[in-house]
Amino acid sequence: MSYSVFDPENHRDHLKVRAFLDDAPTIARFDRQKYPFLEKLTDQQLSFFWRPGEVDLYRDSKDFKTLSHHEKHIFTSNLKRQILLDSVQGRAPVAAFGPIVSLPELECWIQTWTFSETIHSRSYTHIIRNVYSDPSSVLDGILDIGPVVDCARDISALYDQLIEVNTDFARGLSDEPYHKELIWKTLMSVNVLEGVRFYVSFACSWAFAELKKMEGNAKIIKLIARDENLHLAGTQQLLKVLPLDDPDFAGIRDATRSDCVELFVRAVDQEKAWAKYLFKDGSMIGLNERVLCDYIEWIADKRMKAVGLPSPYKVRDNPLPWTQKWIAGSEVQVAPQEVEVSSYQVGAVKQDVTDDTFRGFTL
Repeated sequence: MSYSVFDPENHRDHLKVRAFLDDAPTIARFDRQKYPFLEKLTDQQLSFFWRPGEVDLYRDSKDFKTLSHHEKHIFTSNLKRQILLDSVQGRAPVAAFGPIVSLPELECWIQTWTFSETIHSRSYTHIIRNVYSDPSSVLDGILDIGPVVDCARDISALYDQLIEVNTDFARGLSDEPYHKELIWKTLMSVNVLEGVRFYVSFACSWAFAELKKMEGNAKIIKLIARDENLHLAGTQQLLKVLPLDDPDFAGIRDATRSDCVELFVRAVDQEKAWAKYLFKDGSMIGLNERVLCDYIEWIADKRMKAVGLPSPYKVRDNPLPWTQKWIAGSEVQVAPQEVEVSSYQVGAVKQDVTDDTFRGFTL
């Protein structure tokens, strides 16, 4: 594998390069792609660009003062956890996958994906500044919450291992089969984070808006969830195409199946423990520990099947059906003058009109 930023002797066909651990072509070409879905994800993510300051949180500040003690605990603890999870995800994709990516469209997607995660991190600070009289009291105490730190350690473990092996591999000190196994497991771990852990936190945020409280926060989380839908699609598709791209990954997929199931099961157990912590002082209308635990199993079952893993969970119907209207933005009907419009796309122009499009049309 070449590590030169610019190698004029490298004339490799970019359509024949493997996704990871291959000699990347010198020219970053996007006229044709080996995996067009990556280019589509990048275009869509760019069209979704948004800034946290676009969402007004004035009413949230007033709403927060009216929350009960245990509702404040639920909201603040959930926000702290979101901050820590995106602190990991705002730097890890580029740090872990960037040094070993080979395909131009995959490299571009990883950069775009990571940048969007930094917007999420900034959005939480925007929330804190507008809702709490002393933002530092919230941010300074994040690392004092044991369940939050345990979760962050779990999701960063494989990232850290992959980053370490990337360094060894660059020096010729590691073996490729083990390296590829780590790539696979890390992608699966990211899929768990993006598809299960984040969605559990989203549900807790939207539960307040269902009660007509903290609606500005819910709108920001809706924008974040829209991005995460793309990130989830990216990891799901990569886990499907890598075994087709490289026979080694096909063998790794089969050999690590039980390990990957365990990644989901461990995450589910942690999320259930988190639900217990969230509702330790009391529940709220529409959401409690039991219902959230059912939702955790339901969403895990859905995500496991999407990546071809057997699921031990049997919750077949969404225990929180109202979350769907927040996830599927097109289903939320509001007057633009009453709320921030979150369904617009920037630069999303389709150039699909041809000379024959209006043939036969007369006025």
